[in-house]
Amino acid sequence: MLFVPLPFVVALLLVILLAGIVHGRDDRPNFHFVALIALCAVQSVMVGLRWGYGVAEVRHVLPALAACLPPLVYVSFRSLVHRDGLGHRLGDAVHAVPLLCVLALLVLAPRLIDPVLITVFVVYALAIMRLGRSGPDGLDEARFDSAADAYRALNIAAAALLVSAAFDVVILMDFEWSLGVDAAAVAGEANILMLLFIGWAAMATSRVRSESQQPVSQSVDTDTVALDQEVLERVEALVSGQKLYCDENLTLTRLARRAGLPARAVSGAVNRLTGGNVSQYVNGFRIGEACRLLADTEMSVTQAMLQSGFQTKSNFNREFLRVTGLSPVAWRQSRRQ
Repeated sequence: MLFVPLPFVVALLLVILLAGIVHGRDDRPNFHFVALIALCAVQSVMVGLRWGYGVAEVRHVLPALAACLPPLVYVSFRSLVHRDGLGHRLGDAVHAVPLLCVLALLVLAPRLIDPVLITVFVVYALAIMRLGRSGPDGLDEARFDSAADAYRALNIAAAALLVSAAFDVVILMDFEWSLGVDAAAVAGEANILMLLFIGWAAMATSRVRSESQQPVSQSVDTDTVALDQEVLERVEALVSGQKLYCDENLTLTRLARRAGLPARAVSGAVNRLTGGNVSQYVNGFRIGEACRLLADTEMSVTQAMLQSGFQTKSNFNREFLRVTGLSPVAWRQSRRQ
């Protein structure tokens, strides 16, 4: 019977997910996350060849693929954060350094590859966590409907990189103490866990698009409550008065641009005056609209969800429960009793 290593099964799963994302009928997928899923699939195949079938020739390919993974994870989540200026784009070239270092070490000092990769994984994991230091509002290019999921995926991806680095330390210690007796098993399991978690994180955020934006005015000062109130009133006029919450692709950057305000001024005012983030603020209007539709019309829950600006049932149900304390079905029934 043909032996099919688990990494090949994982690679097949990732390819199926990738095909579904690329050929889906929804918004254009985010290129960075599509590339990340593809890289995870290729790396999983190489892991299967190396540790499942013992193909030693791929041992030179695996370090190069591993060196590409953390920078691509970082760049993918960085695409969800608005940035201006050519300097930021030129700065992306620095993310090629880990790959160039590993390629040089393959020739000059192979024994240093593992310590360098461990360092790369840890540094990029910390950098990814820093991207999420402001919470979901920090991902201002993410749709409000998916900002919470994108933030959760960011933390999972960072944790996966740290866990992978820890496993690599264990492998190095195994070679020092027992000549690598358990290295194959540990390496295979560590890679599969990391690729699964990162692949899932990429899939969860693959439909979040980044857009090139024009810089917005930086003239608004949010240091006082009065100015915060002015900012919030301007935002509310757009979100509620113009029903901007019905835009399923609404992001913090797009909202701020429509209001003529810096994104940080919008998020800061909402945070300070409402005690929540911008995603929760906008979703509150969406839930209000959904409640109106459920109470005044015969729309199904799914139709009300879509009409109010949500795209996923999981997020809709979670936000509905947060705002009303009930599920959509239970809320409708309570209004009709």
